[in-house]
Amino acid sequence: MASAHVVVIAFPFSSHTVMFLRLARALAAAAPAATVSFVSTASSLARLRTASASALQVQGNLRFVEVREGGATGEMADVPLLSRVLLFMASAEAGGLSDALEAARVSAGGARVSCVVADAFMWMSADAAAAAAVAAPWVPVWTGGPSALLAHLRADALRRDLGEQADASRADELLTSHLGLGSYRVRDLPDGIVSGDPNYPFLQLLRRIEQQLHRASTAVALNTFPGLVPQEVMAGLAAELPNCVPFGPFHLLPSTEDSAAAAAATDPNGCLAWLDGHPARTVAYVSFGTVVAAGPEELRELAAGLEAAGAPFLWSLREESWPHLPPGFMERGVGLVVPWVPQVQVLGHASVGAFVTHAGWASVLEGVCAGVPMACRPVLSDQRTNARSVHLWGFGTTIDEPVTRAGVAAVVSSLLNDDQGATMWARMQEMRGKVASAFAPGGSSRNNFDKFVKMVCALSP
Repeated sequence: MASAHVVVIAFPFSSHTVMFLRLARALAAAAPAATVSFVSTASSLARLRTASASALQVQGNLRFVEVREGGATGEMADVPLLSRVLLFMASAEAGGLSDALEAARVSAGGARVSCVVADAFMWMSADAAAAAAVAAPWVPVWTGGPSALLAHLRADALRRDLGEQADASRADELLTSHLGLGSYRVRDLPDGIVSGDPNYPFLQLLRRIEQQLHRASTAVALNTFPGLVPQEVMAGLAAELPNCVPFGPFHLLPSTEDSAAAAAATDPNGCLAWLDGHPARTVAYVSFGTVVAAGPEELRELAAGLEAAGAPFLWSLREESWPHLPPGFMERGVGLVVPWVPQVQVLGHASVGAFVTHAGWASVLEGVCAGVPMACRPVLSDQRTNARSVHLWGFGTTIDEPVTRAGVAAVVSSLLNDDQGATMWARMQEMRGKVASAFAPGGSSRNNFDKFVKMVCALSP
């Protein structure tokens, strides 16, 4: 029997590429007899090289294959993010991804693709895998929150129940008639299910994902670990999809690259040294990720609230937003504002006692792994669902809208100083221990990853 040739396809935007490279490296290391081809765009691969000199280091059975950007690489830098995404997706659907699969076959010495493991956002990879020239099984990977995934999978039923645009009077209604979602409210549903402009391109993308997962998936990998997500949510997912395999958090997967050491060495703004000067559990770390940007008024309220809380803070904020901060804010020295931080290492620092976040799922998992309670300010997509999960699972709270300085100060102070914060801290240490157990020898994520590796290497056309 020919050796397996597994193609791993990344969604080449935001943090997805880094996450999928980690997955590809772990897969290649765990299955040395297989060939693993990692597919992404030239610009995303270039960003990986910039972030870490060893990021694209080739190990014997791991290869790198480029897929077309959707436009000339040199002309894409000034194109808005959503337009770049749409150009790329259209190109991928129009044959770019099929060409990349053929390039992967040629690069592997003619070895036929035996399985396609793809970011679920790359919904068209299901059709490319099923095409006669490839005829390989499709195993999508969902990088976001499991509860949000369940909501997307139940979207048609939710729309029948609530309508295409849910009435505002039902915002606090619990979704008790939907298996796994009974503790979530209508207001917690991701954009595009019963709210938002149905013609907005990103919401149409999510509907295509929902359709393909139901129609074409052989199995689905989940970025979570057993013990984090309540059983009723997992039962809801099992009722919708074949063979859900949770083996996250993906950033903890074993790899030949020492990414932790690389990230610790890449701290151009001196965040870790600054944190060294503060006592344990006294600093609030603030980050809304690489895509979300709060409006000018909200930024001013957030800044004023951080000052009013009286605790030192470290804020990862893109430089284009700095002019919106209150006059003199940067100079008063209560906290440190920088354009980028090594987030995993910052959250793991002993001085950090609170995490103010947009509740992107990768950030939620990194907070859980570090054992740091969260104050969530969700902005878009699945972040409201994730923020509700953080609240339901007992290790965080939500900053009320509209965001006010008084509200921010109260939430940050509570997490760092009062009994509620102490309770959440204790809950977080429990979850941190569960993560460690999941990746210990014989642990649930480790065992599930082994199951995943055997599955994708054994699948054949």
